[in-house]
This record gives sequence, structure tokens and C-alpha cells, in this order.
Amino acid sequence: MSSVKMAIIGAGNVGKAIARAATRAGHEVVITSTDPDRTRAVADELAATAGSSNADAVRDADLVVLAVPYHAVAAVADEVADGLAGKPVIDATNPLAADGSGLAVTDRSGAEAVQEALPGAFVVKAFNTVFAANQADPVVDGTQLDGFFAGDDDAAKAVVAQFLSAAGYRPVDAGDLAAARALEHMAFLNIALNARNGWAWRSGWKLVGPTG
Repeated sequence: MSSVKMAIIGAGNVGKAIARAATRAGHEVVITSTDPDRTRAVADELAATAGSSNADAVRDADLVVLAVPYHAVAAVADEVADGLAGKPVIDATNPLAADGSGLAVTDRSGAEAVQEALPGAFVVKAFNTVFAANQADPVVDGTQLDGFFAGDDDAAKAVVAQFLSAAGYRPVDAGDLAAARALEHMAFLNIALNARNGWAWRSGWKLVGPTG
């Protein structure tokens, strides 16, 4: 994958990990968040650029990553929608209920809601099934993790698949954006297992057996 300009919205654990993967792969990264001090610290650590606003960050980006809490997506979408026409957007969020008891969506995925909020963009669900601890280094006990992704636009999915591969994953195309429902449930199951069993938040998903 040739170098692209990436805007990563969110400088928490997920945003930082994906930014690390992106800079390692040679991409030009602008990162933003609601905490300017943290944004600058993360940008300095990763040789990225701290953006002045979400809207400015996405304006010149070739690829945008949403790495914010799901409850913040609507506000972010209002800020950036005009600058995303025709651009691929990775939705790395998981629509967790406020009390952590399950998902906050029922008849559709959070990614489908993101697509509705960003009608001009091409939303691709990706990175949500992997914990932040593994996102920049997707190998667990010597096993390469799978990078599941789902979306409706083939060109946007191809861009995301290339980024996943460059970041160290085996890309796995889960289908159209409706398949994000399954990916979000996979993510919640992994979260619930770690929370319930006191695991180390390093477990990940890998399909085994013939896939060709």
C-alpha cells in the first residue's frame, strides 16, 4: 500500500494504536481528540501531526478512522460529514450499552448508523474485533490475528484491506456493511469473556482451517 494521508479521530487507546500501525506503515497521520494535551503527546510520540479540529483533519485525508466512544459518533459526524464525500471511513467503534451489559443497537449495526450519519462517505467496519493492546501488533502467542472488515463499497474495502495487511493482519472480508452486526457481537463476546474471567485483554480472533 502506497503512503496515504490518514486522519484518526480519537487519541485514546484505540486511536493511538491505529495511529502507531499507520505511522509504522509509512502513512502521514493527523490525529485529533477532545483533549488537546493528549493529542499533542500522542502525535509527538508517534511522529504524527496533532490536528486543530476534526473538520480540518479530514479535509485533506485519503482515509479517515473513527476511534471514539460510540456515544460520541453523532457529534463527530456533524463536524466532519461535509469533508468526507467519496472517502473511505474506518469505523473502529463498538456500540456498547452505557452499563456494559450488551450492545446499544438491536436491528442494525452501529456501523450502519455511522453510514447513515455520513451519507457521502464509504464506511467500512474494521479493527473493532481487536483489543487496543493488539491493534498495532496483531500477533498473539505467535499467531497472526485476522482483521475482519465489512462494507458496501468494494474500492473502500480494498483500501482498508491493504491497510490491515500492512499493519500485520490477515484481512478477512466479512461481507457488506450489514455483516458489521456480527463483527460487533464478536467484539462484545471478547470483551465480556475478558471482563468475566479476569483475562489480560490480549485475546483475539483467528479463523483456522482451509479458507482458500
